[in-house]
Amino acid sequence: MRMKAVVVHKYGKPEVLSYEDIENPEPKTTESLVKTESTGVNYIDIYHRTGYYPNQLPFIPGMEAAGVVEKSTEFKEGERVAYAMILGSYAEYVAVPSWKLVKIPDDIDSQTAAAIMLQGMTAHYLTHDTYPLKEGDTILVHAAAGGVGRLLVQIAKLLGATVFGTVSTEEKSRIAKDAGADHVIIYTKSDFEEDVMKLTNNRGVDVVFDSIGRTTFEKSLNCLKTLGYMVLFGQSSGPVTNFDLDILSKKGLFITRPSLHHHASSREEILKRANKLFQWIASGEIKIRIHKTFPLEKASEAHELLESRQTSGKLLLIP
Repeated sequence: MRMKAVVVHKYGKPEVLSYEDIENPEPKTTESLVKTESTGVNYIDIYHRTGYYPNQLPFIPGMEAAGVVEKSTEFKEGERVAYAMILGSYAEYVAVPSWKLVKIPDDIDSQTAAAIMLQGMTAHYLTHDTYPLKEGDTILVHAAAGGVGRLLVQIAKLLGATVFGTVSTEEKSRIAKDAGADHVIIYTKSDFEEDVMKLTNNRGVDVVFDSIGRTTFEKSLNCLKTLGYMVLFGQSSGPVTNFDLDILSKKGLFITRPSLHHHASSREEILKRANKLFQWIASGEIKIRIHKTFPLEKASEAHELLESRQTSGKLLLIP
Protein backbone atom coordinates (compact mmCIF):
# COMPACT_ATOMS: atom_id res chain seq x y z
CA MET A 1 0.00 0.00 0.00
CA ARG A 2 1.29 3.46 -0.89
CA MET A 3 0.65 6.95 0.38
CA LYS A 4 1.45 10.59 -0.34
CA ALA A 5 4.12 12.32 1.73
CA VAL A 6 6.48 15.28 1.66
CA VAL A 7 10.12 14.15 1.52
CA VAL A 8 13.39 16.04 1.99
CA HIS A 9 16.24 14.55 -0.08
CA LYS A 10 18.64 17.44 0.43
CA TYR A 11 18.75 20.43 2.75
CA GLY A 12 17.78 23.82 1.43
CA LYS A 13 15.02 26.30 0.68
CA PRO A 14 11.29 25.44 0.66
CA GLU A 15 11.49 24.00 -2.85
CA VAL A 16 13.39 20.96 -1.50
CA LEU A 17 10.09 19.77 -0.01
CA SER A 18 9.12 17.06 -2.52
CA TYR A 19 5.56 15.72 -2.67
CA GLU A 20 5.88 12.02 -3.46
CA ASP A 21 4.24 8.61 -3.61
CA ILE A 22 5.94 6.27 -1.12
CA GLU A 23 5.30 3.05 0.78
CA ASN A 24 3.04 3.17 3.83
CA PRO A 25 4.85 2.73 7.16
CA GLU A 26 4.40 -0.59 8.96
CA PRO A 27 3.95 0.00 12.71
CA LYS A 28 5.92 -1.98 15.27
CA THR A 29 4.06 -3.63 18.15
CA THR A 30 4.75 -0.57 20.32
CA GLU A 31 3.44 1.80 17.63
CA SER A 32 0.07 2.79 16.22
CA LEU A 33 -0.62 3.55 12.57
CA VAL A 34 -2.41 6.90 12.37
CA LYS A 35 -4.21 8.22 9.29
CA THR A 36 -3.47 11.94 9.23
CA GLU A 37 -6.34 14.41 9.13
CA SER A 38 -4.39 17.58 9.93
CA THR A 39 -0.69 18.37 10.35
CA GLY A 40 0.80 21.33 12.19
CA VAL A 41 3.55 23.44 10.65
CA ASN A 42 6.17 24.70 13.11
CA TYR A 43 9.44 26.61 12.98
CA ILE A 44 11.33 23.47 13.97
CA ASP A 45 10.26 22.04 10.59
CA ILE A 46 12.30 24.80 8.93
CA TYR A 47 15.33 23.94 11.07
CA HIS A 48 14.98 20.33 9.90
CA ARG A 49 14.50 21.32 6.25
CA THR A 50 17.58 23.55 6.21
CA GLY A 51 19.75 21.08 8.13
CA TYR A 52 20.20 23.39 11.11
CA TYR A 53 18.79 20.45 13.03
CA PRO A 54 20.12 17.58 10.86
CA ASN A 55 18.37 14.29 10.19
CA GLN A 56 19.42 11.29 8.15
CA LEU A 57 18.46 11.97 4.54
CA PRO A 58 15.97 11.38 3.04
CA PHE A 59 13.32 12.06 5.69
CA ILE A 60 9.72 13.20 6.08
CA PRO A 61 9.48 16.45 8.08
CA GLY A 62 6.76 17.51 10.51
CA MET A 63 6.49 17.11 14.27
CA GLU A 64 2.76 17.03 15.11
CA ALA A 65 -0.58 15.95 13.72
CA ALA A 66 -4.07 14.71 14.51
CA GLY A 67 -5.86 11.83 12.90
CA VAL A 68 -7.57 8.47 13.26
CA VAL A 69 -6.08 5.18 14.45
CA GLU A 70 -5.87 2.61 11.64
CA LYS A 71 -3.93 -0.12 13.41
CA SER A 72 -2.84 -0.48 17.04
CA THR A 73 -2.53 -2.82 19.98
CA GLU A 74 -3.11 0.03 22.45
CA PHE A 75 -5.95 2.00 20.84
CA LYS A 76 -9.19 1.06 19.13
CA GLU A 77 -9.43 1.37 15.38
CA GLY A 78 -11.16 4.65 14.54
CA GLU A 79 -10.16 6.47 17.74
CA ARG A 80 -9.26 10.12 17.20
CA VAL A 81 -5.76 10.93 18.43
CA ALA A 82 -3.11 13.64 18.33
CA TYR A 83 0.63 13.69 18.92
CA ALA A 84 3.74 15.88 18.86
CA MET A 85 7.52 15.49 18.79
CA ILE A 86 7.48 12.64 16.28
CA LEU A 87 9.30 13.31 13.01
CA GLY A 88 7.34 12.43 9.87
CA SER A 89 3.91 14.05 10.16
CA TYR A 90 3.92 15.51 6.60
CA ALA A 91 2.35 12.27 5.37
CA GLU A 92 -1.01 10.55 4.92
CA TYR A 93 -0.04 7.82 7.42
CA VAL A 94 2.42 7.87 10.33
CA ALA A 95 3.61 5.12 12.66
CA VAL A 96 3.62 6.75 16.10
CA PRO A 97 4.87 5.32 19.42
CA SER A 98 1.60 4.56 21.17
CA TRP A 99 2.70 6.15 24.45
CA LYS A 100 2.91 9.53 22.73
CA LEU A 101 -0.68 9.50 21.46
CA VAL A 102 -3.40 11.50 23.19
CA LYS A 103 -7.11 10.88 22.65
CA ILE A 104 -8.93 13.91 21.26
CA PRO A 105 -12.10 14.86 23.18
CA ASP A 106 -15.33 14.68 21.20
CA ASP A 107 -15.89 18.44 21.38
CA ILE A 108 -12.53 19.29 19.76
CA ASP A 109 -11.96 18.95 16.02
CA SER A 110 -8.84 17.54 14.39
CA GLN A 111 -7.56 20.87 13.13
CA THR A 112 -7.70 22.39 16.61
CA ALA A 113 -6.01 19.31 18.08
CA ALA A 114 -3.21 19.43 15.52
CA ALA A 115 -2.79 23.15 16.10
CA ILE A 116 -2.41 22.86 19.87
CA MET A 117 -0.11 19.89 20.48
CA LEU A 118 3.42 21.20 19.94
CA GLN A 119 2.90 24.91 20.47
CA GLY A 120 0.37 24.40 23.25
CA MET A 121 2.52 21.97 25.22
CA THR A 122 5.43 24.37 24.72
CA ALA A 123 3.44 27.26 26.18
CA HIS A 124 2.32 25.01 29.05
CA TYR A 125 5.79 23.88 30.15
CA LEU A 126 7.22 27.40 29.76
CA THR A 127 4.60 28.88 32.10
CA HIS A 128 4.34 25.94 34.52
CA ASP A 129 7.85 24.47 34.72
CA THR A 130 10.52 26.68 33.17
CA TYR A 131 9.19 29.73 35.00
CA PRO A 132 6.06 28.89 37.03
CA LEU A 133 3.97 32.01 36.67
CA LYS A 134 2.02 33.33 39.62
CA GLU A 135 -0.38 36.14 40.36
CA GLY A 136 1.29 39.52 39.98
CA ASP A 137 4.23 38.46 37.80
CA THR A 138 5.19 40.72 34.88
CA ILE A 139 6.27 39.09 31.63
CA LEU A 140 7.46 40.09 28.17
CA VAL A 141 6.39 37.86 25.28
CA HIS A 142 8.00 38.35 21.88
CA ALA A 143 5.99 37.48 18.75
CA ALA A 144 2.89 37.82 20.90
CA ALA A 145 0.53 37.29 17.94
CA GLY A 146 2.28 34.15 16.72
CA GLY A 147 1.45 30.52 17.47
CA VAL A 148 3.26 30.04 20.79
CA GLY A 149 3.20 33.73 21.66
CA ARG A 150 -0.57 34.04 21.54
CA LEU A 151 -0.93 30.94 23.70
CA LEU A 152 1.63 32.27 26.18
CA VAL A 153 -0.37 35.49 26.50
CA GLN A 154 -3.61 33.63 27.17
CA ILE A 155 -2.13 31.19 29.68
CA ALA A 156 -0.24 33.95 31.47
CA LYS A 157 -3.47 35.91 31.92
CA LEU A 158 -5.20 32.81 33.31
CA LEU A 159 -2.38 32.60 35.87
CA GLY A 160 -2.70 36.26 36.88
CA ALA A 161 0.34 37.81 35.18
CA THR A 162 0.67 41.23 33.57
CA VAL A 163 1.69 40.74 29.95
CA PHE A 164 3.82 42.93 27.70
CA GLY A 165 3.90 41.73 24.11
CA THR A 166 5.88 42.71 21.05
CA VAL A 167 4.54 42.50 17.49
CA SER A 168 5.51 43.90 14.08
CA THR A 169 2.24 45.40 12.76
CA GLU A 170 -0.99 47.08 13.80
CA GLU A 171 -2.96 43.99 12.79
CA LYS A 172 -0.80 41.78 14.99
CA SER A 173 -1.19 44.30 17.79
CA ARG A 174 -4.95 43.84 17.61
CA ILE A 175 -4.56 40.05 17.72
CA ALA A 176 -2.26 40.21 20.77
CA LYS A 177 -4.67 42.54 22.57
CA ASP A 178 -7.58 40.23 21.77
CA ALA A 179 -5.56 37.42 23.37
CA GLY A 180 -5.35 39.47 26.56
CA ALA A 181 -2.00 41.29 26.43
CA ASP A 182 -2.01 44.30 28.75
CA HIS A 183 0.57 46.30 26.80
CA VAL A 184 1.44 45.69 23.14
CA ILE A 185 4.54 47.25 21.59
CA ILE A 186 4.96 47.48 17.83
CA TYR A 187 8.71 47.03 17.68
CA THR A 188 8.91 48.38 14.11
CA LYS A 189 7.66 51.73 15.38
CA SER A 190 9.38 52.08 18.74
CA ASP A 191 12.16 50.60 20.86
CA PHE A 192 10.63 47.79 22.90
CA GLU A 193 13.33 48.05 25.57
CA GLU A 194 12.61 51.73 26.15
CA ASP A 195 8.86 51.14 26.19
CA VAL A 196 9.02 48.22 28.64
CA MET A 197 11.27 50.10 31.04
CA LYS A 198 9.07 53.19 30.86
CA LEU A 199 5.89 51.18 31.47
CA THR A 200 7.47 49.41 34.46
CA ASN A 201 8.94 52.61 35.95
CA ASN A 202 12.44 51.30 35.10
CA ARG A 203 11.92 48.20 37.23
CA GLY A 204 11.82 45.72 34.35
CA VAL A 205 9.87 42.48 34.05
CA ASP A 206 10.19 39.23 35.97
CA VAL A 207 10.64 37.04 32.89
CA VAL A 208 11.10 37.33 29.12
CA PHE A 209 9.86 34.56 26.82
CA ASP A 210 11.94 35.00 23.67
CA SER A 211 11.51 32.85 20.56
CA ILE A 212 13.28 35.31 18.25
CA GLY A 213 16.90 34.97 19.34
CA ARG A 214 19.69 37.03 17.84
CA THR A 215 17.87 40.29 17.09
CA THR A 216 16.01 40.60 20.40
CA PHE A 217 18.34 38.88 22.88
CA GLU A 218 20.39 41.81 24.18
CA LYS A 219 17.44 44.14 24.59
CA SER A 220 15.45 41.34 26.22
CA LEU A 221 18.12 41.02 28.90
CA ASN A 222 17.97 44.77 29.45
CA CYS A 223 14.21 44.52 30.04
CA LEU A 224 14.65 42.21 33.03
CA LYS A 225 14.46 43.30 36.63
CA THR A 226 17.11 42.29 39.16
CA LEU A 227 17.13 38.48 39.47
CA GLY A 228 14.94 38.22 36.37
CA TYR A 229 14.66 35.17 34.10
CA MET A 230 15.56 35.09 30.42
CA VAL A 231 13.79 32.17 28.71
CA LEU A 232 15.17 31.69 25.20
CA PHE A 233 13.06 28.96 23.59
CA GLY A 234 13.57 29.71 19.90
CA GLN A 235 15.76 31.54 17.41
CA SER A 236 13.74 32.53 14.37
CA SER A 237 16.15 35.42 13.67
CA GLY A 238 19.23 33.24 14.18
CA PRO A 239 21.15 31.76 17.12
CA VAL A 240 22.69 33.81 19.90
CA THR A 241 26.49 33.48 19.66
CA ASN A 242 29.55 34.67 21.60
CA PHE A 243 27.58 35.53 24.70
CA ASP A 244 29.55 36.82 27.69
CA LEU A 245 28.09 35.25 30.83
CA ASP A 246 29.48 38.06 32.95
CA ILE A 247 26.68 40.26 31.58
CA LEU A 248 24.29 38.31 33.80
CA SER A 249 26.14 39.39 36.94
CA LYS A 250 25.09 43.02 36.56
CA LYS A 251 21.58 42.20 37.79
CA GLY A 252 22.04 38.60 38.94
CA LEU A 253 20.02 37.32 35.97
CA PHE A 254 19.11 33.75 35.14
CA ILE A 255 19.07 32.37 31.60
CA THR A 256 17.80 29.08 30.19
CA ARG A 257 17.39 27.49 26.75
CA PRO A 258 14.63 24.88 27.27
CA SER A 259 13.05 22.46 24.80
CA LEU A 260 9.73 20.61 24.71
CA HIS A 261 11.69 17.38 24.21
CA HIS A 262 12.79 17.52 27.84
CA HIS A 263 9.30 18.33 29.11
CA ALA A 264 7.34 15.67 27.22
CA SER A 265 9.56 12.67 27.89
CA SER A 266 6.92 10.52 29.59
CA ARG A 267 3.31 9.62 28.93
CA GLU A 268 2.32 11.23 32.21
CA GLU A 269 3.82 14.57 31.17
CA ILE A 270 2.21 14.47 27.73
CA LEU A 271 -1.24 13.63 29.10
CA LYS A 272 -0.96 16.28 31.82
CA ARG A 273 -0.13 19.03 29.35
CA ALA A 274 -2.38 18.00 26.45
CA ASN A 275 -5.44 17.29 28.57
CA LYS A 276 -5.10 20.62 30.38
CA LEU A 277 -4.95 22.37 27.01
CA PHE A 278 -8.02 20.50 25.78
CA GLN A 279 -9.82 21.48 29.00
CA TRP A 280 -8.97 25.17 28.51
CA ILE A 281 -10.12 25.05 24.88
CA ALA A 282 -13.39 23.29 25.71
CA SER A 283 -14.17 25.87 28.42
CA GLY A 284 -13.34 28.78 26.13
CA GLU A 285 -10.52 29.98 28.38
CA ILE A 286 -8.08 29.56 25.48
CA LYS A 287 -8.89 30.21 21.85
CA ILE A 288 -6.92 28.76 18.97
CA ARG A 289 -6.28 30.91 15.92
CA ILE A 290 -5.63 29.05 12.67
CA HIS A 291 -4.03 31.49 10.24
CA LYS A 292 -4.25 29.34 7.10
CA THR A 293 -4.54 25.75 5.88
CA PHE A 294 -2.72 24.31 2.88
CA PRO A 295 -3.07 21.03 0.98
CA LEU A 296 -0.18 18.69 1.89
CA GLU A 297 1.33 19.12 -1.57
CA LYS A 298 1.67 22.88 -0.88
CA ALA A 299 4.02 22.40 2.10
CA SER A 300 6.65 24.59 0.45
CA GLU A 301 4.18 27.50 0.32
CA ALA A 302 3.42 27.02 4.02
CA HIS A 303 7.15 27.19 4.82
CA GLU A 304 7.57 30.34 2.74
CA LEU A 305 4.72 32.01 4.61
CA LEU A 306 6.04 30.95 8.02
CA GLU A 307 9.52 32.23 7.22
CA SER A 308 8.10 35.56 6.04
CA ARG A 309 6.96 36.18 9.64
CA GLN A 310 3.63 37.38 8.30
CA THR A 311 1.59 34.77 10.15
CA SER A 312 -0.58 35.44 13.17
CA GLY A 313 -1.63 31.98 14.25
CA LYS A 314 -1.22 28.39 13.22
CA LEU A 315 -0.47 26.98 9.77
CA LEU A 316 -1.85 23.53 8.96
CA LEU A 317 -1.36 20.99 6.17
CA ILE A 318 -4.34 18.86 5.11
CA PRO A 319 -3.60 15.54 3.29
